[in-house]
Amino acid sequence: MRTRFVLIQTSHAGNVGGVARAMKVMGFDDLVLVQPRWANVLRREETIQRASGANDVLAKARIVDTLDEALDGMSHLCATAMTPRDFGPPTRAPREHFAAVLGEQEPPEGVAFLFGSERFGMRNEDVYRCHVALSIPTAPGFGSLNLAAAVQLVAYDWRQALGGFEAPAEAQPRATADARALAGMLDHLEQALVAVDFLDPGAPKKLMPRLNQLFNRAAPSDEEVHILRGVAKAMLLTADKAKR
Repeated sequence: MRTRFVLIQTSHAGNVGGVARAMKVMGFDDLVLVQPRWANVLRREETIQRASGANDVLAKARIVDTLDEALDGMSHLCATAMTPRDFGPPTRAPREHFAAVLGEQEPPEGVAFLFGSERFGMRNEDVYRCHVALSIPTAPGFGSLNLAAAVQLVAYDWRQALGGFEAPAEAQPRATADARALAGMLDHLEQALVAVDFLDPGAPKKLMPRLNQLFNRAAPSDEEVHILRGVAKAMLLTADKAKR
């Protein structure tokens, strides 16, 4: 399924770069600009800086004169509008609509997401030609979203609806120190606690069993056991110097 993001009369070059970055992290690269404020917006320094590495999306992006050109080949059009329009398409939250679209017997071959100017949003006539007006749920009374942020949210929900990406693989699980290493560390730590007068060997109470349970829960690695033994060694050396 083809996915296209269409920016209509964008006025801020930085937003174009931010949109390219938002698209790239969600795996999309079809960007079309309709009558942007700057004819060279795709090459402007602010655009490239805000793209933050999504230069391939900018390189592939197109600038066109009309919305008709931007929508060529797209069969399902999604406007983005905070305020429902009279006589316009139904207003839905992105996730709700995406589930419905992908649940159809014959899902569309090409989906376009339309975003209006930062200054005045989408024109009614552009909204009317769309199949749906997507409204991102926001806090009541303040629904103002930066253009790139709005694209990021829609791109994320759409990617999730399409199946999403796998989460990064976990790092190699660390090996837990064996019982012998843990016992040796506890003996070393006990000597150090006695040396600094924290533990009274004549009345140890349950300090060491409690520490044993604490380290069992923590499941320290061999490296962490080595660090703790280094701490115990330093305590013993410090106590020895103090007694001289």
